[in-house]
Amino acid sequence: MIEYRASFDADVTFLNGGGLQVQGFRLDVPGPGTSVEELSALFVAHLGLLMVDQVRLSNVEVFAEAHKGSRGGPAAVGAVPSGGRLVDLSHPIEAGMTTYPGLPGPEIFPHLTREESRTRYAEGTEFTIDRISMLSNTGTYVDSPFHRYEGGVDLAGLPLESLADLPVVVVRLDGATGRAITAWTLAAYDVAGRAVLLHTGWDRHWRTDAYGVDAPYLTGDGARHLVDKGAKLVGIDSVNIDCTDGGDRPAHSILLAAGVPVLEHLTNLGDLPVHGARLHAAPAPVRDFGTFPVRAYAVVPDA
Repeated sequence: MIEYRASFDADVTFLNGGGLQVQGFRLDVPGPGTSVEELSALFVAHLGLLMVDQVRLSNVEVFAEAHKGSRGGPAAVGAVPSGGRLVDLSHPIEAGMTTYPGLPGPEIFPHLTREESRTRYAEGTEFTIDRISMLSNTGTYVDSPFHRYEGGVDLAGLPLESLADLPVVVVRLDGATGRAITAWTLAAYDVAGRAVLLHTGWDRHWRTDAYGVDAPYLTGDGARHLVDKGAKLVGIDSVNIDCTDGGDRPAHSILLAAGVPVLEHLTNLGDLPVHGARLHAAPAPVRDFGTFPVRAYAVVPDA
């Protein structure tokens, strides 16, 4: 589904005096035929302006671009109907693949081959039983507090409510010129009780040398903002939720200390609406284990 946004300049006057001017402002719009009057109303609603006298728009341009969740716009928070399509947010796991640069890839080999199984079962009946040896940080995976803190909640202890059937807010960052995702970047989003998925577009580099170089990341103040505002889970489609240039990991430290699971190496976030989808990303409940791959997916309601 093609989504649209608009760019414009605005000159606003107020009934009690004063005015407001903006240049190059951008908003989500319902479609390419959005009128100037409709756009003006969306602008006023987005900023929550009161006692408006007149709104004059100029240099209006409507273009195809994914919605970013403008307040009061077509992608604003609303009721989620039942049903919908499924969007896979996980990378497949393959033998030898690299997830994080420098860490070994998984080894997959048979424990019982189909040929061997034919000697154990009735004629015409055969099975394969396979083994996999891999790091817990393989593919798309979730981090529990145990990953960062001794004595923290492990995978088996994570409540399903923190991993499954979570309302989603997608933070659109694909095309951003900077790497850091700060508290200011996140300030406009209502994250309380939600899975916050940071859509950087970095998954386009998956399984290339570029994936681990100069990747987008969440800053410490951004992580603190999400905890303070009540986020239930935080995910990213990048190599790490933290900056990996040095040894500090403030985003992991802050989120996991607050019991907020971290979901890394997501993909296909561009296929989700800003609001309305629900996330499922539950790992196997392994005791005394901090991280494990998941089949993360989202349920997107029918339009």
